[in-house]
Amino acid sequence: MMEGYTHENIDHGVVKAFGEEWTQFDQQTASFTDLQNMFDQFFRVFPWNTLPPQAIGFDLGCGSGRWARFVSQRVTRLHCIDPSEAALSVAMQNLSDLSNCVFHLASVDHIPLADNSNDFGYALGVLHHIPDTAAGIRSCVRKLKAGAPLLLYLYYAFDNRPLWFRMIWRASNVVRTGISRCPFLLRYTLSQIIAALVYWPLARASFLLERLGFNVEALPLSWYRRRNFYTMRTDALDRFGTRLEKRFTAEQILQMMKEAGLERITFNDSMPYWCVIGFKKLCAE
Repeated sequence: MMEGYTHENIDHGVVKAFGEEWTQFDQQTASFTDLQNMFDQFFRVFPWNTLPPQAIGFDLGCGSGRWARFVSQRVTRLHCIDPSEAALSVAMQNLSDLSNCVFHLASVDHIPLADNSNDFGYALGVLHHIPDTAAGIRSCVRKLKAGAPLLLYLYYAFDNRPLWFRMIWRASNVVRTGISRCPFLLRYTLSQIIAALVYWPLARASFLLERLGFNVEALPLSWYRRRNFYTMRTDALDRFGTRLEKRFTAEQILQMMKEAGLERITFNDSMPYWCVIGFKKLCAE
């Protein structure tokens, strides 16, 4: 299939790149402590106590299934959806011991679930990689029951960061734009060099400064200060190997979620930004 934008809400080049990423980093040797810690941070605002006893929901853009493993232990059924056949194969292998996971090869505009049928849903690090993020949110909301929560993680536009931080990102984005258009082997190699020469030193510097009593939350890549190098390598490929990347302010995300029919919207007040929960309106206005 031809790469690039189509009339569908999908970029096939991005889908191919993520299939390559999750095949390379299938998370089977990832640190369980790292994964558990990241899961706790992503789901900090998720209302587990409001789910019904036999909850059924979906993981949109499940990738390797690393979050689905934790979620599936708390619910009756979890629909794992991804447009990449390669990624979905990795997820199926990683979750083969779980009988309550159902796998679907589908994009966000063709979610194979009935409207108004799910008790919850989430899309973490996914909808900023599609042509129309707002339409993607609306597609997810349609599949939820009234009152059901939707958890999103969308790349932030550094709207809570100072100018110097945003300037560093702009420089890195020039590098990302170039690397992301290279063949996979070169993308992979360059991203691993960045992981070793940028992610690791900055993360460890933040770790040491924190041990000395400094507040390091504002430092670039400080989120990785307690992360395993495998996680840094994975995320370096994710960040620099993906050609379509959108970023949003909290206000823009709030507006998209409201327009999609979500209410009681709450943002996580700590990293990762922006992680946000909203609930489908109980009735149409």
